[in-house]
Amino acid sequence: MIRYLFLFLPMYLSAQSIPDYLSVPFPTELTVDKQGNKTAWVFNEAGSRNVYFAESPSYKSIKLTHFKGDDGMEISNLSFSPDGTKLLFVRGNPVNKSGLAANPAQLQEPTDRHIYILNLKDKSEMKVAKGSDPAWAPNSSNFSFIQNNQVHHAIWQSSGYVVNPYFKVMGSVSQLRYSPNGKWLAFRLQKGMHAYVGIYELESKKIFFPDPSVDRDTDPVWHPTENKLAFIRIAPIRFNLPFSPKRESYPWQIRVVDLSNATTKEIWRADDGMGSVFNEDLPVTENRLIWTKNSYLLFPWEKSGWLHIYARNDATGNVKDLTPGEGEVENWRLSRDEKSLFISSNHGDVDRRHIRKINIENNTTEVKVGGKNIAWKCHELNDGLVYLKSTALKPAWPHILLNGKERALAEDLFPVNFPATLVEPESVSIEATDGFTSFGQLLKPANYQKGKKYPAIIFLHGGSRRQMFAGFHHGLYYSHAYALNQYFANKGYFVLSLNYRSGIGYGLNFREAKDYGATGASEVKDLIGSAHFLRDIEDIDATKISLWGGSYGGYLTAHGLAQRSELFLTGVDIHGVHNWNDEIPTFAPWYDPVKYPEAADLAFRSSPENFIDGWKAPVLFIHGDDDRNVPFNETVYFIEKLRRRNIAIEQLVFPDEVHSFLMHQHWIKAYQATFDFIDKYTWPEKMRSNAK
Repeated sequence: MIRYLFLFLPMYLSAQSIPDYLSVPFPTELTVDKQGNKTAWVFNEAGSRNVYFAESPSYKSIKLTHFKGDDGMEISNLSFSPDGTKLLFVRGNPVNKSGLAANPAQLQEPTDRHIYILNLKDKSEMKVAKGSDPAWAPNSSNFSFIQNNQVHHAIWQSSGYVVNPYFKVMGSVSQLRYSPNGKWLAFRLQKGMHAYVGIYELESKKIFFPDPSVDRDTDPVWHPTENKLAFIRIAPIRFNLPFSPKRESYPWQIRVVDLSNATTKEIWRADDGMGSVFNEDLPVTENRLIWTKNSYLLFPWEKSGWLHIYARNDATGNVKDLTPGEGEVENWRLSRDEKSLFISSNHGDVDRRHIRKINIENNTTEVKVGGKNIAWKCHELNDGLVYLKSTALKPAWPHILLNGKERALAEDLFPVNFPATLVEPESVSIEATDGFTSFGQLLKPANYQKGKKYPAIIFLHGGSRRQMFAGFHHGLYYSHAYALNQYFANKGYFVLSLNYRSGIGYGLNFREAKDYGATGASEVKDLIGSAHFLRDIEDIDATKISLWGGSYGGYLTAHGLAQRSELFLTGVDIHGVHNWNDEIPTFAPWYDPVKYPEAADLAFRSSPENFIDGWKAPVLFIHGDDDRNVPFNETVYFIEKLRRRNIAIEQLVFPDEVHSFLMHQHWIKAYQATFDFIDKYTWPEKMRSNAK
């Protein structure tokens, strides 16, 4: 009997479905209260998003909200009140250009963003107002927020919150920042191509702009004890084409407003050359300036060609690199005593993210979460650390480190049916057709047998400012993608996840590679090189290499099928870019191909549409028609052009869905369609057998 059980077990495991691979609740919004005794986060459980809470000393997880159903409603901006008695969050979706909030579930109720308050004493829930981007007032239960690009204020009273407009300005307001003493509220005001840092004085109810200019000011931060405000200034460039390399520019600077004497001055400026362009992709953090109680101003800079954190001493003006070496800092947070910095970076392990604690004064470094873990979003508690962590075999999950011992929070919520047949990825380097070196991770089939011929998949991430890891990603979009790649491996495929040039994680020269994107599509050479890499593996059937990817990955999938159709069997193009001249205006409204004929010509020659006559392979297109990143018409127009050429086309369209699908069922449908489409062309004999 035992013998038959063991024979049955592998069959059961291999029969696990795509929903099983996507079954793990995905955590976001991890936060900690000011007192360091409480933590909270959001779990996305198959589309139902809810707030969870745990408190010292037991840190037993409690579900605080009870939203049900795959409704496509996001939860964001989770934060504790200054006294730790309340939790604030925003539920709902942003609006599109027509002013309509995303609503892929076709709910017959408003789906725009509203602010909610959870009372932690009685666990009651209160819907306060329509709005987003809230900021707590110091030592108070009051908060300010943005509604229709203007600032509103919510005042706590015994029966609830009273909400009123705070002040009005011409432009779009963001980045609300209260001063430590609560006298002022700083904000960012976007006005076309330029942006000011403004200050609202609460007592006089007056607004002033201490240092207006033609530049783009951003990331205001208050000095902890003095009446000073620092911010970043970036010089705008009229013809700053998205999706093109930017290695040098007018150097960005840090400026400081001194409210005691109403003066503003530059205190630091980037050098010419390397690092003169402000990196707006990294680090991923609430504010890219931090001012410590110990008189250090911390800021990110790419002077070395890697995104590092630097510290400027207020007294001496000296600047030092806190994170030297080859590696990039992805997120950061101060310790509770503000003497150290917790970072998540890929120093020493380019394919992962580790948590390190760095002493700001003497630069000593301690690895807190390393090894084969991918860890991020670390917060310090009074008695330990809390953070999010994944591995090659387990998706993201909240963990706590107490007295040197780590444990998972809410362990009972981890699904019992999650597959146990996942494989460890192998890190590889790829030589492009022009000699450039790109990177990736290779998954072998789960039941790999040397000498047997296997089909292969190349996965192409989006962005392009992204990087796939040697494990589950910290973003839901790419965590799901890694899960599908594991499913392909379980079904007998080699899978290469390609980190092509123009992505992050490998330094400035890799990210800002020559001629990438709309200026030459040089990253296609990495894709062709990856096909050659797979064809050189003797256990891979060179006639059965397929492509799949989303967004920028869909763009590269289309490039591969159009430029080198003989290399690829088929592909799945999920909300991909097909003509840069249709895509660029989404991110640069000023761009008109008619006004810039030379740039438009190069952008078209860098687009898959330019190579469409070479397209031979069948293709599946997947797209949501409320996509705010890649216009839905990109897919509409391209399908028309392929139909004229008698290319075999299939399509899957999600009405009212956005770029990163809000509904869990759409992820499942998209991924099931992706696998089924590639599999039927990989094994046509299965199709014939099923037809019979």
